[in-house]
Parts: sequence; C-alpha cells; structure tokens
Amino acid sequence: MAPSKVLVGARTVLPTGIVDDGRVVVEGARITAATGDGTRSPHSPAEPGTDTVDLSGHWLVPGFVDLHNHGGGGASFTSGSVEDVLTGIRTHREHGTTTLVASTVTEETDQLVQRAGLLSELAEQGDLAGIHFEGPFISPCRKGAHSAALLRDPDPAEVRKLVDAARGQARMVTLATELPGGLDSVRLLVEQGVIAAVGHTDATYEQTVAAIDAGATVATHLFNAMPTLGHRAPGPVTALLEDERVTVELINDGTHLHPAALKLAFRHAGAARVAFITDAMDAAGFGDGRYLLGPLEVEVSDGVARLVEGGSIAGSTLTLDRAFQRAVTVDGLPVEDVVAALSANPARLLGKADEVGSLAPGTYADLVVLDEEFALKGVMRRGEWVIDPQLG
Repeated sequence: MAPSKVLVGARTVLPTGIVDDGRVVVEGARITAATGDGTRSPHSPAEPGTDTVDLSGHWLVPGFVDLHNHGGGGASFTSGSVEDVLTGIRTHREHGTTTLVASTVTEETDQLVQRAGLLSELAEQGDLAGIHFEGPFISPCRKGAHSAALLRDPDPAEVRKLVDAARGQARMVTLATELPGGLDSVRLLVEQGVIAAVGHTDATYEQTVAAIDAGATVATHLFNAMPTLGHRAPGPVTALLEDERVTVELINDGTHLHPAALKLAFRHAGAARVAFITDAMDAAGFGDGRYLLGPLEVEVSDGVARLVEGGSIAGSTLTLDRAFQRAVTVDGLPVEDVVAALSANPARLLGKADEVGSLAPGTYADLVVLDEEFALKGVMRRGEWVIDPQLG
C-alpha cells in the first residue's frame, strides 16, 4: 500500500474554522484526520510509514466544486468528443476544481439527448459530478449566448425527456419559470431530485416568488441575463436574494459583476447561500481566439468572451483559483466565506457534502494548496497530486 500522506504546517480551513498549524492525514483516496496540531518545522522527523509534506507559509483549502461550466483547455463540454470533455476536465482540475458539473447550451432536443448520453457516461465513471442543462427553456428576452431560433417553452414532457436521457446524472436545469409550463416543470424537477434553477429569465418579482414556492432553489448567475433591480419593479434579483431557500450563483471574473454587486449579494444572501461558478467556455485556461459555443461563434479578446454577432457576453474564461484569489485580494471577502462559496455550498447543493467540499475526515482527499498571495501551488484529487506543491 502507498504510504499515508501527512500535510502539515499550512493555515488550514477546516469545517470548524481556520487553524494556523494544520495537520491533514490522507490514506488512499480519503482524509482520515484533520486537526490543528500540525508540525510546522521542516526539521521535525517524518512519521513512520508516511509521506510528510511541510506546507508552512501556505494555505490548505478544500478542492473547488463548480456547478456551472461549459468547457476549458480549448475543448467544449457542449459539442466535443469524450476526449475533448476529458481535456476540459483536466484543465479545470489543474486550477483546483476537483468536482465539476458539465453544462450544456441550447440545442435541438435530439442533440441534447445525445450530449446527455455522452456526459452521463463520464459522470458514471466519476469524471464528472453530473449534468446541468442550461437552455433551451429560457426567455428570448434574456437569451444571452443562446440561439434564439432554438428556444422553446419549458414543456414538462420535454424537460422529463432530457432528465431521462441523463440516466440519473441530471443535477440542474435552468428555466425561465415565467414561461408557459415553467412552474409545472419546476415541480417535475423537484420530484425527480433535480435542482430547478431560475435563470435567463424576464420574470417579475411575483413570478419569481411563485417559482421559489414551487421548488426552485438556485439563481443561475445572479444579475446576469435577468432584469435589473428596480425600486418599483424589484424583479427576480430581489426575490432570489431575500429567500433563504435559494443559493445564488456568482461569476467573479471582474467582467460579469461589479465588485459592489458581488458584495451586495454576499451581504443580503449571506455566505452560506453563495456559490461561485465559472460559466467557463472552451477558452478557459487556453487563450484568446475564435470558438463555438453550441451553434454560435464567439470571439475571445483579452480574456473576455463575446458573441461575434451581437456582442453579448458568452460565458467566461474564468477558473476557480482566479475567482478565489480575486474574492480575497480584490473584493476583501473573508477566506472562510470564499471557501464556503467555492466548496462547501455547491457540494451541499449536489448532495455530496459527505464526500467533497470540506477537509472533514471521511471525505475524499480533494484539496488545494495556495501561497500567501492566494496563488495556486498544488492540487490533490482523491488522494493523488494533480499538481504536486513540492515540485514547484
């Protein structure tokens, strides 16, 4: 058997809080102990039968969990081959995302069914944490980077067809719940154990409240692709922020949200109800250029993705390590709150809090090592180093 790995000396974010001298023990794929009595000195003797890694001067946090991601590394989850999808998964793992849900975009139903089959195989193998269907059941008024010609109302029978095609791996469906069939589709998803998310919506405040009462529990990239908050027409943003049953997705790339909007969401929803996502497309971790997002052409320039026709923002090139660093160093958020938004909260939404999202004993050994400036230095998934911090 491989020796146990003992990670010592880092400022470690445990479920109980931050400890300055952490000690995390990894045996096989899981964490077996996590305490604040680590050994910081590099001159201390290694424990017999262990591989001791001194992480003094670093942070140790849980692996990141991304609920909303369309691709990366030059590869697409929405149209690529199995190898393309694996390339995207590897790219995001190298940036700290150890648990990832693959998101689709609006396509014809038959294409989405086919895509669900491919992605579900990878989820069954453990490479993905499931599938998020973003579109086609969204508002033409708030379509963003989705093909207007392919949009349709959320007919519960068609929603059920996509869920069934995912073979138990459907995790979330984004809906404009004000459209005909929207509330019935929310109820169907709840019955099937799938998250109903309000997004790409032109709903009023009252319509959004009705969707939440029907069972919707996530706001897809809050603020983006929905009416702005108004003092006479508070719209969906207010309804989603004020209801304790809702978790709000935020894209913290400096393009999708002004820092003041991000802080407003944290203040009103609270750190326990925020999930940072990437909404990444192919260019994440890859570079500028021309790409396809579903059937639409995208131009990425200076790291910002926009549709060639119309100029709408088309996903992001974000990786979650950058979202973490920005949240702490630019937005000034407490490290514990950022860890919750990147790990614990999305893990809870997926029903996987006993497996991922924290450094609790018994969970998978998914973790990220950051330096004092919160730059990524190491990634472990299931007890194996994806990026070994000892190798620089």
